[in-house]
Amino acid sequence: MLNVWAWSDADGKPHAGVSQGPQTDEILDLTAMDPAISSVAALWTMHPDVSALTATLTRWLRDTSDRVTVPYENLVVPVPLTECWAAGVTYQESRDARREETQGAEQFYEKVYGAERPELFFKAPGPRVAGPDMEIGLRPDSQWHVPEPELTVVIDPRGQLWGYTAGNDVSCRDIEGENPLYLPQAKMFHRSAAVGPSIVLSGTIDPLHLEIQMTIERHGTSVFEGHVNTSLLRRTPEELLKYLRRAWPIDGWTALMTGTALVPPSEFTLTDGDRVAITIDGIGTLRNTARFIDPDWAAVSSV
Repeated sequence: MLNVWAWSDADGKPHAGVSQGPQTDEILDLTAMDPAISSVAALWTMHPDVSALTATLTRWLRDTSDRVTVPYENLVVPVPLTECWAAGVTYQESRDARREETQGAEQFYEKVYGAERPELFFKAPGPRVAGPDMEIGLRPDSQWHVPEPELTVVIDPRGQLWGYTAGNDVSCRDIEGENPLYLPQAKMFHRSAAVGPSIVLSGTIDPLHLEIQMTIERHGTSVFEGHVNTSLLRRTPEELLKYLRRAWPIDGWTALMTGTALVPPSEFTLTDGDRVAITIDGIGTLRNTARFIDPDWAAVSSV
C-alpha cells in the first residue's frame, strides 16, 4: 500500500509525504525532495494518473532511505476538499439501526437498503470538514449524537476514484428519527464530518477487506469500543461514485463516505470533550474531540 500525507511544519509551511503503511514515523518528505511538491494536490498535478503516480512513488521510496517523523497534531486534511458527500444504509446493521430509531418511517430504510439506487446526501463543504486532531461539532438542539466510522472514497478533480481514507459522519439520530425529512439537519452542521489521517492510493489496497475499529473515551476512560469489516458493505465504492457522478460533475477534490455498520447502543450519546478514534487497516487512526457548537465557535449565533 502507498499512503500520502499532508502536514504543516513548526513554521506553518505545508508539506506532502508518502509512506508504505500508516506509520507517521516512516514518511518520505516529498517537499524536502522537491519544493514544488508542497502539497498532495501539487503532486497530483504533476502525476494525475494514479497508476503512474504509484509507480513513481514506489521508485522514490526505494531509491532513498530518508524518512521523517510527523507529529500527529501537525497533520491536516490530506487534500483541499471542495465538498464531502455520504452514503446511508449500505450495511445491514445501519438499516436495522435506522428502523429502530424512526417513528413510523421504517419502511423507507428497508426499501433503500435493497434498492438499486443508493441513498446519497451532501455532508459538508470542504472547508467545514475536520482533519486529524481537530474538533467535531455537536448540535445544541440534539440529545442523541453518534459518530459513524466510515471508509471514505477520495475523488480527484477529474472525478476518478483516487484513494481511500477514514471518515467520521457525525449524526443526530434523534432528529433523523423524528422525521426522515429532517435528514439534512441531522447530518449537516458545523464540523459534522472529519477525514484522515492519510490517503491510501487506489490499486494499492483492497477496500472491501478492511477492519474498521472505533473507540470513544470520556475523561480518559473508554465508554465504547467496536469493530466491523468492510466486507459487509452491500455497495462497492465504484457503484456509489457512479451514482454521485450521474448528475453532479466533480470539479474539485471530493470525499464520499460509504456508510457505517458500527452503531453505539441507543442509550449512548456523544458529549462535550469525548475523544473519538477511528482506525482503518492500512489507513491509520483518525482522532477528534467532540465539542458543542456555541456562539464562540465559528461565530455561530444563538437562536
